[in-house]
Formats: sequence, C-alpha cells, structure tokens
Amino acid sequence: MIALTLIGKPDCHLCDVASDVVDAVVAELPDALAEDMEITELSILDDPALYEKYWEKIPVLLIDGELHAHWRISPDRLREALAAKADGTAGHAPAQAADAAEGAER
Repeated sequence: MIALTLIGKPDCHLCDVASDVVDAVVAELPDALAEDMEITELSILDDPALYEKYWEKIPVLLIDGELHAHWRISPDRLREALAAKADGTAGHAPAQAADAAEGAER
C-alpha cells in the first residue's frame, strides 16, 4: 500500500490544484497500482501540530509519510515517484532539490 497524504486547508486555491493533480495522476495509473494507493487529505486547521509544521508550505504532499513536495505538485515528478515506489526502487528526489529546479523554471 502506498500512502499519499495531501495537507492543506479549506479555501486554498493551490491546495485545490494539488488535489486535482494527485487525482489526475492516480487516475492515469494502471488499476492494480491505483488500487494500492491510499489517499488522505488533512487540514492544518484540524491539527495544531500540522499547522505548526506546514502552515507556510501548504499544500504539502507526503508519500508514505515522507515529504514529496510543497507549494506546487508536479504531475511528472509525482508519476516518477509513484512508479519508483511501485517498482521498489530508490524513491523520489528530495523536495528541496525539486523546488529549486521548479523555481529556476519560473
């Protein structure tokens, strides 16, 4: 089972976009892999610890409890990370490196 945890809050445009990206990427996956995903959406407003940790970074996406990305979720990077998890390979690039690369593209 691969656990995807999307952390955000209500009335957050980037959180809505991130949720749409996650849903679209999972919908593209082969059925066997998609059925092995557990997607949970949490609000920082419901959990003081989440608020303290992530309030400046939402939306935040965790894969199996590890930070995958924050602010903007790249569909391509998410596909690669999920494929790597499914294959049991190394996993995904640290979020900081990906954020730096995305910042360079802006």
